[in-house]
Amino acid sequence: VPFYSELCKQMNAGDNCKTLVGYSAVYKMCFGMACFFFFFFILTIRINNSTGCRAAIHNGFWLLKFVLLVGCCTGAFFIPQEETFLEVWRYIGAFGGFIFLLIQLMLLVEFAHRWNINWSSGVEYNRLWYAALTLVILILFSIAVGAVIFMGVYYTHPEACLLNKIFLGINSSLCFIVSMLAISPYIQKLQPKSGLLQPGVISVYVMYLTFSAFSSKPKEMITVDGINQTVCVFPFDSGSESDKKIVTSLGAVILFACIIYSCLTSTTKRSSAALRVYRNSEPETERARCCFCFGDDTEDYDEEKTTSGQSVVYDEQEGTIYGYSYFHFVFFLGSLYVMMTVTNWFHYDDHKIEKLLDGSWSVFWIKMASCWVCLFIYMMTLIAPMMCPKRFEA
Repeated sequence: VPFYSELCKQMNAGDNCKTLVGYSAVYKMCFGMACFFFFFFILTIRINNSTGCRAAIHNGFWLLKFVLLVGCCTGAFFIPQEETFLEVWRYIGAFGGFIFLLIQLMLLVEFAHRWNINWSSGVEYNRLWYAALTLVILILFSIAVGAVIFMGVYYTHPEACLLNKIFLGINSSLCFIVSMLAISPYIQKLQPKSGLLQPGVISVYVMYLTFSAFSSKPKEMITVDGINQTVCVFPFDSGSESDKKIVTSLGAVILFACIIYSCLTSTTKRSSAALRVYRNSEPETERARCCFCFGDDTEDYDEEKTTSGQSVVYDEQEGTIYGYSYFHFVFFLGSLYVMMTVTNWFHYDDHKIEKLLDGSWSVFWIKMASCWVCLFIYMMTLIAPMMCPKRFEA
């Protein structure tokens, strides 16, 4: 950039604009976004319909809200006592980011259950759905087993990488256990729709988190014939940190997929009925379809039609279809999660973003813990009817 150094000096941004780039700028930008969403979380608490002024602010005034968001992000760069702020804010970000990760894991488990129930319902009237289920299950477990073999070959070593060997064995064993548990006769008796599709989805995600944890771990070196060699690294084009690019890309895809899935399912008639919007409607019968994330809008509802047959848009006058405050709180946590992901959680040595490529033990343990939390959440959905049978029978 021409005149870059001179421009930075004129802006009083330090040498090479160090106050506007690097990890501190990421923290400040995300601090502004988090403040914006937290303010609207407080503003929209206990909104029950769209007729009030607070609901009008939530559903409109987009230009003013955009200006407010830009103002929050800009004002964050003028926070005094920068070192103290960053030290405190990164711990808040780590806690909020981990909570968002738990929400993401719960969405994944719910997605797996919904997918299986929807497609299994089609087996009763069309055997092609059984073939589709079988094909998807084979693909998912092939990916999971292939990932285990790949990591076993390239991310373990006879003389090093002990943690990799232990956790790869633990995680693959846990995936096998939940798969067998899902098709066990007792679970099948309590949950007839339980099958191998859910553990297939969970296993693939756990293998992704395991690969992500291994690629985030500090590199290990051993001495072979007097020469130091780096072991347990990505075998293909490892000099350009290909594994971290893969992890980042897949992580971004999963993040946005969870957000889109949550948005699609939050506006269906099924979720509306669950939130008592349609108080007099009968429960919908499950109908198998490929795009099961979208609402099944084939049912006729009297309150959605006038006498002339013209469709009327439901305007939430009786009750909100989704929680406004919860919506903003999730985006508040999402801002913290993005902040911690971009800065590789706690790893920002010497304020240089290049240091992120060296690996971090904190990232390794957080992602390993995420594997176990995901498996625990799914396992609880399987054994919950065994622990509280009367409640589930009701």
